Amino acid sequence: MEQRRNYLGGLNLRVLNLVLTTVVVSSLLLVTARAEPVKIRIGWIVPVTDIVSIIFAKKGIATENGGSYVLEPVHFQGSSQEITALASGDLQIGLLGFSSFPLAVENAGMKDLRIIVDEMQDGAHGYYSNEFLVRADSPIHSVKDLKGKVVATNAIGSGLDVAMEAMLAKEGLGGKNAVTVIEAPIPTMKSMLLERKVELIPGVPPFSYQPQLAEHARTLFTEKDAMGTSELAFLVARKPFLSRDHRAVVDFLADYLRAVRWYTNPAHHAEAVAIAAKFSKLPPAVFKDWLFTKRDDYRGPDGLPDLAALQSNVDLQQKLGFIKRTMNVRAYADLGLIKEAAKRLN
Repeated sequence: MEQRRNYLGGLNLRVLNLVLTTVVVSSLLLVTARAEPVKIRIGWIVPVTDIVSIIFAKKGIATENGGSYVLEPVHFQGSSQEITALASGDLQIGLLGFSSFPLAVENAGMKDLRIIVDEMQDGAHGYYSNEFLVRADSPIHSVKDLKGKVVATNAIGSGLDVAMEAMLAKEGLGGKNAVTVIEAPIPTMKSMLLERKVELIPGVPPFSYQPQLAEHARTLFTEKDAMGTSELAFLVARKPFLSRDHRAVVDFLADYLRAVRWYTNPAHHAEAVAIAAKFSKLPPAVFKDWLFTKRDDYRGPDGLPDLAALQSNVDLQQKLGFIKRTMNVRAYADLGLIKEAAKRLN
């Protein structure tokens, strides 16, 4: 009997040691797995003006990249493709704006989508606002003069398109029913206007700063005239990703904010222009007089979006019929992350 007890005791000890060893090994494997950088695929659309596109161009900005996270910027033609990638999980962070965000939440059903940091605002704090241009010799001198005319838009339902319809409605023209609308890519707008194919075009930098437009066109109204400050672009991510990889997200946001502050610092303007020219393969003169200045869109040093402006933008879209119902945008913002990141830099 004593021999049996000794045998069982030895067996229990061996089992206990085996269990402890398994726990230790599993813990070590878990720690090792967590130590692997989190891969963050992030979308961007417009070269240079979307900071993510050039975040690696200045050495020393993305200091956490390769540590807690590895960033993979991915170029998209438009926000609709980003919405699809966010929905499928192929994109961790997307770049959306006031016109596309409600579609992602309502139409794509991503109720867990959260706004995490601002990218740029139109017409804020004395900065640039997108222009709507007519020819210099045009008989059109007020919005009401557009009635019955042919006008251009980059895409039905885009931010520029919402602004144009808002201005038509504001002036009592009953929206786009008062005009004939043609869709066209932004780079072709100048030719369409000067060749008299349309009477009005939207203008955004750098296209609105083309010398020929300065000489042969004039601004009829701006996006700010139509709808006040606009939340043009902000970064979004889904809630499960933000919860699971909190540290990596905050580290990325610290790098992102560092990049915004560096590029918008007047002391770095010449170098920022050189980076923009090299990345876009365009002459520095294209960017010299406006990029990251007050002739450009506003980028806040704290990365905080103007949620009041965004709410106004969304409400206006619902009023104009672009979306079926409005939404409480504050319920879809998680700004604690960018505030945590900002504390590291202040």
